[in-house]
Amino acid sequence: MLSSNYSKELIECSEQNRVLVVKEDKCDKYDYLTAVGCGAIGGMIDIFLVGAPGNSILGRWTDAQADNTVKGFAKLMGWTQKSDKGESVASAIGFLEKKFKVNYDHRHSADVDNLFNMSTKNHHMKSLAHSPDIIGLFFSVLNQFTSTATFIDGGKIITIPTEEFELRGSDFVSKLFCGVVNWIGHLMSDVAGSSGSRGGQGRGSGIVMPFYELLGLCKFGEFNVGKAKQDLATIATRAFQEGYDFRHGLAMAIPVIITDLSIRLIWSLRRYFQYGIELKDCIPTQKYASLRLMLIIGNGTLCVIDGVDAYIRSGGATNFLNFFMHLNLLAWYRFITLVLKEVFIRLGIVGSVQRYIDSYKRINEALLVYLHELEQIDIEAFKKETEMYNRSIENFNSINTNEELNDTLLEIFDKLGFDIPWQGDFDKHMSNRNGVLVFK
Repeated sequence: MLSSNYSKELIECSEQNRVLVVKEDKCDKYDYLTAVGCGAIGGMIDIFLVGAPGNSILGRWTDAQADNTVKGFAKLMGWTQKSDKGESVASAIGFLEKKFKVNYDHRHSADVDNLFNMSTKNHHMKSLAHSPDIIGLFFSVLNQFTSTATFIDGGKIITIPTEEFELRGSDFVSKLFCGVVNWIGHLMSDVAGSSGSRGGQGRGSGIVMPFYELLGLCKFGEFNVGKAKQDLATIATRAFQEGYDFRHGLAMAIPVIITDLSIRLIWSLRRYFQYGIELKDCIPTQKYASLRLMLIIGNGTLCVIDGVDAYIRSGGATNFLNFFMHLNLLAWYRFITLVLKEVFIRLGIVGSVQRYIDSYKRINEALLVYLHELEQIDIEAFKKETEMYNRSIENFNSINTNEELNDTLLEIFDKLGFDIPWQGDFDKHMSNRNGVLVFK
């Protein structure tokens, strides 16, 4: 049991924390401890369960999930497993490879006229169209439309012609749709390795993590790899060849997600149960400075643990390839983006951009409402009214007296279906002091 003095101190601290958390939106010491603790848990998961490709407990689980996803996708596309092979992932991959053929699937140096070195272990990284991101989608569609293939090698982007490739479809839109579907289907055939490599019960070479292919442009630096010196692009390619691919990226994402979600959960629970804040104000969004700081501290703790582990396992970074393969790039990417976002918020950049975005959203909504109103206009009736107005204007030019003008205006009123705002003779109506003009 807590002593009375300690309880009193805790209550006093809680009241101080209430002001700190509720009114000033700042972290107290328990928030800092929570952030560090959650980051440390994520770091331990990263050390003991993620590690490097080939020795990853979570990596084996994500590999299995990738296999199941490929087989499930193949079944949706019409694949049926053979009784003699069971539910072989190699069979599913082979089915998808035949169904979603593309013109940029070069695998060896000979396939590109020996312009650069390439093998089955790294062609998914060198081929930009094999990337599961917006860059990959762009080059995939471009390559399919132009019968070309685009690669990264030696820090340069290289495009070569291929055999003529014709997309299905009768027009540009249908061909574009076919190109996107081909890209998705082909990625699914490669995410768990090729049919040949998986047929031999190997892991196979999958696809890169989103934007990892850009490391192929980083032809700079001299890092120790054994007795040799290699640049960052070469090290990134070698790491990919050793299994640092999309499936391993899924394993690396787990400690990052756990760190992030645990911080958000504890932050929300404290605000709701400890301080009695309304539920709508306990939703963990980036508008709360205290939560943003906790996420930075938590992910920073994860990165520190990850970096120290990679340093130790690589013998003090004497082998940078080993050091690189033990790094959790997703954790570092998450940490850097959080820091940059906070800097932009503190400088007022994010707020200004957000205001512009909100303004454009309101303008867009107004334009949509106006467009809907325009769609309700009867075009044929509008044309008839316009023609009548034009004829009336022509008639006005030939009018010489007030009586003719009056007759013409009354005729226009009648054709348009307008009610005359007076009763009987106009002069008599206007001479009546009690007369009222009624406009409808």
